[in-house]
Amino acid sequence: MKFFGPKALPVFLFGLVLTGFVDKGEGNACSSTFFTALVQLIPCRAAVAPFSPIPPSETCCNAIKALGQPCLCVIVNGAPISGVDRNMALQLPEKCTANFEPCDIMK
Repeated sequence: MKFFGPKALPVFLFGLVLTGFVDKGEGNACSSTFFTALVQLIPCRAAVAPFSPIPPSETCCNAIKALGQPCLCVIVNGAPISGVDRNMALQLPEKCTANFEPCDIMK
């Protein structure tokens, strides 16, 4: 299973430009670029695949905790990402006991 499909790159780049790398809902800057933050979450791809029953691994949880809430919120509020269920991604902090504030979801 690929994390990015060939059609996802233009959508990804568009989202990259729109997000501005800052979570405006929380007021804290994400110190990573969108792409770097996304790469950090690769260990979580099985846990955020649509309809996945797979819980996040310890490696995924460590990545979530290292990434931080502002960057996770930037990712989930960005452009759609092929193979990633936003609702599943939003559940990662709770499943990983990361104690993050909830992300303000932008529609």
